[in-house]
Amino acid sequence: MSDEPTEDQDGHPGGGREYRIGELANAAGVPVRTLRYYQERKLLPPPRREGRIGLYSEDHLARLRMIGNLLDRGHTLEGIRELLSAWEQGRDIGTVLGVEKAVTTPWSQEVPVTMTLDELAALFPGQVDPKSVERAIALGHIEVDGDRVTHWSRRQLDATVTLVQAGVPLEEVLSAGQELQRSMDDLAAMFIRLIATHVVGRIDDQDLGELTEVLARLRPGAQVTVEAGFARAMDRQVRAAIDQLLGRLTAP
Repeated sequence: MSDEPTEDQDGHPGGGREYRIGELANAAGVPVRTLRYYQERKLLPPPRREGRIGLYSEDHLARLRMIGNLLDRGHTLEGIRELLSAWEQGRDIGTVLGVEKAVTTPWSQEVPVTMTLDELAALFPGQVDPKSVERAIALGHIEVDGDRVTHWSRRQLDATVTLVQAGVPLEEVLSAGQELQRSMDDLAAMFIRLIATHVVGRIDDQDLGELTEVLARLRPGAQVTVEAGFARAMDRQVRAAIDQLLGRLTAP
């Protein structure tokens, strides 16, 4: 966005309505101090000057509204500054935001489930106590709000119930979950390194649309790789366990 004033058909600078700083703040719905802060952070270009009076254009108002929308989406001010910088350099901000969406869209599609603490305890008779609840909270499995408990995944909760009903103590399931979480974090970090090094790192800044498409294609591929690899590992481990069991049964 150019900081130079434009002229409308009547020859007046600004190419549309112009605002003093208080008027611009009111139109954008932000305090004047916030507007000044954005200027200090170079999120907002300086106004056109007529003597000691600063006059802001419709472009300034549009930018302020864009900043507000990006803040609502969870962007930081530094991230917004970089996006606006890309826009000023002639890049399509929609494409830039498309890359951001492709990267930050949650991978997990799990459906949470909410119940009372008593209902949770009924799923694991005699095994839910303050210690186990605190541990489940620390691991991120549940959130507690008064007497209401929300588990992050209906599927994982059902799997946990099945394991406990089969005879695996809840404490052991939580321990296994903690170890699995560490392994999954390591695996996810490896995929991020691969993508950052060999995909993001080699795509030119002008190919942001292509980068968005590549990231979208990689998402299901990464999930399938993990699921298939885990299934294959389970096959190996099950066969090894059965061979060991048969060895004990047939031993003289």
